[in-house]
Amino acid sequence: MSWGLCAAALTATLATPAAAATPWDRHRPGERPVWTLTDTGTDARFRGLAAVDRRTAWAAGSKGTVLRTTDGGRHWRDVSPPGAAQEALEFRDIEAFDARRAVALAIGEGEASRVFRTDDGGETWKESFRNTDARAFYDCLTFFDSRHGLAMSDPVDGKYRILSTADGGRSWRVLPTEGMPRAQDGEAGFAASGQCLVSSGPRDVWLATGGAATARVLHSADRGLTWTAAESTIPAGDPARGVFGLAFRDRHHGIAVGGDYRAGEPSPDAAAVTGDGGRSWRQATTPPAAYRSGVAWLPHSRSGALAVGPTGTDLTTDGGRTWRTVDTGSYDTVDCTPDGGCWAAGEQGRVARAGL
Repeated sequence: MSWGLCAAALTATLATPAAAATPWDRHRPGERPVWTLTDTGTDARFRGLAAVDRRTAWAAGSKGTVLRTTDGGRHWRDVSPPGAAQEALEFRDIEAFDARRAVALAIGEGEASRVFRTDDGGETWKESFRNTDARAFYDCLTFFDSRHGLAMSDPVDGKYRILSTADGGRSWRVLPTEGMPRAQDGEAGFAASGQCLVSSGPRDVWLATGGAATARVLHSADRGLTWTAAESTIPAGDPARGVFGLAFRDRHHGIAVGGDYRAGEPSPDAAAVTGDGGRSWRQATTPPAAYRSGVAWLPHSRSGALAVGPTGTDLTTDGGRTWRTVDTGSYDTVDCTPDGGCWAAGEQGRVARAGL
């Protein structure tokens, strides 16, 4: 099925209130999501991705690069913040509210970690945060709505550091750490897909970890003031292993993906699922065949999701319990939109969108 036909079918489905499933759920055994690459005109690696709808998406990556499309990927416009390329900033996350408003995170030690906001489609940017603590290293950000959001840093003084904004990313403050559990020795987040910090609903947020003895998922139900930690089933015990990406379709049902990001290293048990908001995690019975860094629920689906990594894309149709590889292209992150759009991004300027 072509992308246009898939979009038309999905639109018809969404227009029918009684329809509980979408074409993503009703695919036949021989059908699969198909990524269609777009021409971005760059070889930057995009680990930050914000899909607004089928036509509009933002991508943020290496070499200080931020791109935006408003025509489904036929044309991409370079909207990078001024000076970002010259400083070779590493953008690893971007959150967009629409075609004009977005917040981007550059990662790194000390002042390399910065947050930028635009209100005019990237014509101008304002740097709203620059990290001045050499011990901090910011990895990911997330927004609950157009005003309230969080960003997270690897542990400082034994605890993850959380930034909070209440004005859409125009200003930030460090939250107190009394409600944050202590980090394990060697534990950190992975700035691999912009999905090490994710939210669902007005107050719930989850933080993915790795690198220590166990890979954990931390949860807060009060916008980052207090947290609880749960062990995932994804193997850790090495700085290259752990949970790399999270996706929650509501405050209860979530998927975690990860593994060992080193090329050629095995990544058994690279996915886990939760049905209780992350208090407990169950190992996927048939996990992805290799390391996966990004994951997203399919639009309006209670059981379908995509996971991506450098060696391919996997599909689940049973809520994350079993996975099968449906594409072998290299992607680092994935995002889907309520109107049926799914986008993926990765190395060598690769950005694609999908239909059945």
